[in-house]
Amino acid sequence: MWGALVGDMVGSRFERSPHKSKDFELITPDCRLTDDSILTLAVADALLHGRDLVDTLHSWWRAYPDAGYGGSFYRWALTGAREPYGSWGNGSAMRVAPVGWLGGDEAEVLALADHTAAVTHNHPEGLRGARAVALAVFWARQGRPREDMRADLQRHFGYDLQRRLADIAPTYQFDVSCQGSVPEALIAFFEASDFEDAVRGAVALGGDSDTQACIAGAVAEAWFGGVPAVLRAEVLARCDGRQRAVLGAFDDRVRAGAGRRDI
Repeated sequence: MWGALVGDMVGSRFERSPHKSKDFELITPDCRLTDDSILTLAVADALLHGRDLVDTLHSWWRAYPDAGYGGSFYRWALTGAREPYGSWGNGSAMRVAPVGWLGGDEAEVLALADHTAAVTHNHPEGLRGARAVALAVFWARQGRPREDMRADLQRHFGYDLQRRLADIAPTYQFDVSCQGSVPEALIAFFEASDFEDAVRGAVALGGDSDTQACIAGAVAEAWFGGVPAVLRAEVLARCDGRQRAVLGAFDDRVRAGAGRRDI
């Protein structure tokens, strides 16, 4: 989950200013934690403590209303709605990283991914994006060969993951759909030489940079064995007490060995 927050933080300053290169200063004072991080922490909070997910998402939105949410989610939270709104956006995929760490097996990971997505993103594409990212994190934790992961994700979810970033980036544009952003973020992970390279590759697509770096970072953390301590420190420096408490509880649960969650 730390990798998701780092990716969001790094990509945040490029969301509306596309950058088509891996060459950029990784952390600046303009980097911040956006809705990607807030909702990832909300999902972790709900799963760790057995809380109602809708109530928890609403609670975190109320605490951080200016984090940069998508319009549909903002209206959903503002009105206190409890029914989903059929979204195919990548919000379901950006917040799902905790599932890949807390799920006990593939079946549970997929069930939890559906659970965390469907409260808002109950469109088939919203569900597919969340499932793909959660399963990628879960497999990455196990150290599965990346080419096996690529082939199985493509087979399970129908994404074209054989493309190269160098071929995608020149014509790629901002796209908030799961189907138009999740595969590209996964490709950034598959091509990466290390954690930082995965995040840089996702930003260099020049698209929805914070969300795509969030997704790539989530999978890269699990596969490369963590995130650099200096980047963890940068995340913590941008967190308040509530956010730090969830991160601490998450680390404790992962160290203790994640068990099955009740959904």
